[in-house]
Amino acid sequence: MNHCKVFRKVVSAVAVAAMLLSGVVQSVQACTGITVIAVDGTIVHARTMEFAIDIHSDVIVVPRGYARTGTTPDGKEGLKWKSKYASAGANGVGFPLIFDGLNEKGLAAGLFYFPTSAKYMPYTAADAGRTLAPWEVGSWMLENFANVEEVRANIGNVVVPAVVYKQWGFAPEVHFIVQDAAGESIVLEYVGGKLNVHDNPLGVLTNSPAFDWHMTNLRNYVNFSMTNAAPVKVGSVTLKPFGQGSGMLGMPGDFTPPSRFVRAVAFSQSVFPSKTGDDAVLEAFHVLNQFDIPKGAAREHEKDEHGNVLADYTIWTSASDLKTKRFYFRTYENSQIRVVDLMKMNLDAKEIVTISMKGGEAIKPVTP
Repeated sequence: MNHCKVFRKVVSAVAVAAMLLSGVVQSVQACTGITVIAVDGTIVHARTMEFAIDIHSDVIVVPRGYARTGTTPDGKEGLKWKSKYASAGANGVGFPLIFDGLNEKGLAAGLFYFPTSAKYMPYTAADAGRTLAPWEVGSWMLENFANVEEVRANIGNVVVPAVVYKQWGFAPEVHFIVQDAAGESIVLEYVGGKLNVHDNPLGVLTNSPAFDWHMTNLRNYVNFSMTNAAPVKVGSVTLKPFGQGSGMLGMPGDFTPPSRFVRAVAFSQSVFPSKTGDDAVLEAFHVLNQFDIPKGAAREHEKDEHGNVLADYTIWTSASDLKTKRFYFRTYENSQIRVVDLMKMNLDAKEIVTISMKGGEAIKPVTP
């Protein structure tokens, strides 16, 4: 793989591979993405990142003109390009690639785990020059396109097969959300060996099953309301709600992807309109509080071969302001919201800049 030489030493790929292959990846099913739109037109793309181990994410800033080569199933050199646009976002396990972030034109892209549903495209050696590994698709989009329509027009030109990441021993199963500063949003999925491009009018994404299934499943909740339920007369008895929130009585509360999708739609659509982009960023973090998973709340039945309990938790939560091109994040260890302003970085730098996401919670004493 051509990117291995730039892996950071903060994590041992061998150690990560051992944990992943022992079953951790099968529990990675809890990422949740939403969209919040401010009155001033600012689009905020926000999401959580769940995993059963620390994937050692950093924020990386990829400059214009950065040279890339895609990865193929047979070891040939894949699609080659140089980044047209600078981008910023969070990576994982030392990858010089963005798992979720935005570019200088206000295009955002994020990959989400898609287990049991993803089936990538067929591949032949003749396809090598236009081939990308699944984990490279997000950065390819951010580095080449300014908006959703450009992505839609070009995504069919690349081949995305089941490339095995050798350190893990399997091809990661993912799908993608893409959003732009004008409010357009699509979901990209490889199902049955074919690319499916779905319009995403609500700007929400979770995990399996396929996106169109989730949209159909919303019809099971046509009775939900942002306002409280009215009293109901049953014979001579009047039944009144116990308190606030009765309009969402029956919303699924578990951490499965279908339930989180329903809640993400309900909560992201029910908040009062934010006046500005700054307000929308904070509102997005408040909405995603509903999807924050503490360690141990979503765990596998079996332990791994080392006796460790496999449990997803929210490693980090991010928000991308597509107007100001700022990438905000907080982590499991530090709930303080931090920000990287892409437009204040050197967009023509020669190398990728890495900004640590590490750091513990700072509790401020206020005792007089």
